[in-house]
Amino acid sequence: MVKAVFTTRVSPSYDDLPERYYHFPRSYLRQVEAALGDWIVYYEPRRRSADPGSRGGRQAYFAIARVAGIEPDPVRPDHFYARIDGYLDLEHPVPFRAGPGDTYERGLTRGDGGTSKGAFGRAVRNLSDAEFDRIVAAGFGRLIAPPVTVSQTAAPFDGFGEAPAVFDDVLPSPRPMIERLVTRPFRDRAFADVVRRAYGRRCAMTGLALVDADGRGEAEAAHIRPVADDGPDSVRNGLALTGTLHWMFDHGLVSVDEDHSLLLDQGRVPDTILRIIHPDRRLVVPDIPDLRPHPEFLRYHRREIFRG
Repeated sequence: MVKAVFTTRVSPSYDDLPERYYHFPRSYLRQVEAALGDWIVYYEPRRRSADPGSRGGRQAYFAIARVAGIEPDPVRPDHFYARIDGYLDLEHPVPFRAGPGDTYERGLTRGDGGTSKGAFGRAVRNLSDAEFDRIVAAGFGRLIAPPVTVSQTAAPFDGFGEAPAVFDDVLPSPRPMIERLVTRPFRDRAFADVVRRAYGRRCAMTGLALVDADGRGEAEAAHIRPVADDGPDSVRNGLALTGTLHWMFDHGLVSVDEDHSLLLDQGRVPDTILRIIHPDRRLVVPDIPDLRPHPEFLRYHRREIFRG
């Protein structure tokens, strides 16, 4: 197995839902097969403008996940789906350049320090363990050990050879980076930090941002589709909610419609709650479209959890 970078857009031209599946043509099958059962990093390329569907985007690595399986596309010949699990947003998106003349993927840097546009233009690129660890350490910052560095004595790696190159991994085996990524306490902390920051520590249903003297916000991070029901640790599967509304949301007393209007179980929600929710009875969502709840997860909550 070998790790990989999967390139995807917020409004992808392929049938991608990064938290669940990644759609790709046969030309990348060998690279995806090499990563089967291993971890990948998602990368969002440049867009044409600030509009989510075009350029001007993060140009950064933004999440990690694991390739759980590969299935042929039943509709489009010579296309496949990679089934994804273990999705987790990085605490901070990581730009592809670590510094002048230094990219996290060594195969993207030419001998003169410039970027290899041919390599960079490939939507799937294989990745060494050390490169993966370096991206993850930069993306999780204070939540994880200090960044590791790629061995300077390792052989060059272009990500496209018939067999992955061997690298000197600076981490001992068993590798603590992966061990930490799969633990529930770490994932809960990372998910909570990303969601609360996306909502400015403000409850999405009341609009209130209650902060104590030490700067700690009261709003909690709620999964829209629960982890117990295979819900991913994605900001798009999260809402920042005050404790009471978090409990009500988890127990199906309140939900969210397609247009972000609030749905209430009228027979079980007391009037006191109606006084604290936002006056227009709509979610207060992040300004950045990339961070807003995904319709698929909201549909799941309405269908499987909401009791109204």
